Amino acid sequence: MGLLDFFSKSKELDFMMDLELLEEASTRTHMKRLAIQTCVNMIARTISQSEFRVKKDRKTIKDEMYYRFNVRPNPNMSASVFWQKVINKLVYDNECLIIQSDTQDLLVADDFIRNEYGLVEDIFTGVTVKNYTYSRPFKMQDVIYLEYANENLAKLIDGLYADYGEVFGRMVEFQKRKNQIRATVDIESIGMKDEESRSRLQNFIDRMYKAISDKSVAIVPQQKGFTYNEQSNAIQGESVDEINKVTNGFLDHVAIALGIPPALIHGEMADVEKQTRNYMTFCIDPLNKKIADELNAKLFTKKEFLEGKRMDIRRISYSNLFDLASSIDKLVASGTFTGNEVREEAGFEPSSDPMLDKHIITKNYQEMKTLKGGENE
Repeated sequence: MGLLDFFSKSKELDFMMDLELLEEASTRTHMKRLAIQTCVNMIARTISQSEFRVKKDRKTIKDEMYYRFNVRPNPNMSASVFWQKVINKLVYDNECLIIQSDTQDLLVADDFIRNEYGLVEDIFTGVTVKNYTYSRPFKMQDVIYLEYANENLAKLIDGLYADYGEVFGRMVEFQKRKNQIRATVDIESIGMKDEESRSRLQNFIDRMYKAISDKSVAIVPQQKGFTYNEQSNAIQGESVDEINKVTNGFLDHVAIALGIPPALIHGEMADVEKQTRNYMTFCIDPLNKKIADELNAKLFTKKEFLEGKRMDIRRISYSNLFDLASSIDKLVASGTFTGNEVREEAGFEPSSDPMLDKHIITKNYQEMKTLKGGENE
């Protein structure tokens, strides 16, 4: 082959590579987004139903603070939406900053810079809420700053997805190739050297490909110098069930990292009460404890807290009150708890009835006295 023949073949090769006959593979990040959103939204929905109570001497104080935390934190958000956003940022970004505006509104910062110091309190600068950036710094004592864990969840999930994503992508490719229509196109390159001819041919291939993809029956007209030959495809790939196993496996790892029982995520009904109890104990209660500790430290002075004023977060109950009636009766009848103590544990305000502050022991729990016979009288 001469040098001129080589350049001639090279031009034909360039011409063939210009034709878009192959579809590029797209990145598949929806599995990661679905797993994260499923788990984080579940936690956010649960905590957003909690009631934030300011307590003083076992009484709930319904003041401005109570209204902000439970009804309207700021003019643009309800309390449920506000706490959902807080939990989303806290769990996924590993931290969340809440500031108070000049009008006493509670705002969740979308971006900020934390300047850490060893012996004095940290300073937050560049605090941005939506499209507004504060020019002034915020001291740690003036903000509500929450941290979720030592490691950034986003980095952990990205590392986990690096392995799962590759396996998932390969399995999807194999599944798409099953029963895929494959064909070859023979093209005579003579007369296809100019740009107009190549453009016309490319448009024809695009229309042909669209017709084959969108319609169950498609007729391909034969052109001079253009031959379309469909090939049989016998590639065997993974089944859809195998793909679902990979997806569920990734979801389970994310759920376990957040303390959510995987069975609860998948909606399994076996031992649902036990799974819900574990979810509340190991996922929701620790988060509520983090929030309560930060609110107590920032909203009240040391003297106020020691005098009994504090923030009490009452999470949603997963048990029906009527289902607990027998247990409540035994707790009170045995004298272990007073009526008001049980009411508080159940999430209700103490009653003003003084009888509910007394320990009552019914006869069947009292020590039996020795019975004497009539002959001893």
